[in-house]
Amino acid sequence: MKYLIVIEETSTGFSAYSPDIDGCVATGATKEEVEKNMGEALEFHLEGLRMGHQSIPSPHTYSNYIETGSFLKT
Repeated sequence: MKYLIVIEETSTGFSAYSPDIDGCVATGATKEEVEKNMGEALEFHLEGLRMGHQSIPSPHTYSNYIETGSFLKT
C-alpha cells in the first residue's frame, strides 16, 4: 500500500507524518533521511497493528497544489 506522508522543514532538519496513520512520525537531518525513516516507521507501526490483531487503516488522503493567484482580488 502507498500512504501519503507530509514532510515539514524544522529548525533542526525535517519531520514527517502520515494523515492516514495516527501517531506515526519520523525525523531526519535531510529530506532523504526523513523519507527513509518514515518508511521504516510506517512498516514498524503497521507490523505492531498486525501483531495486536488491529485493523490496518486504508490509505484515504491525497494532496494537491492550488494556485492562489486566481483567487486573490487586487
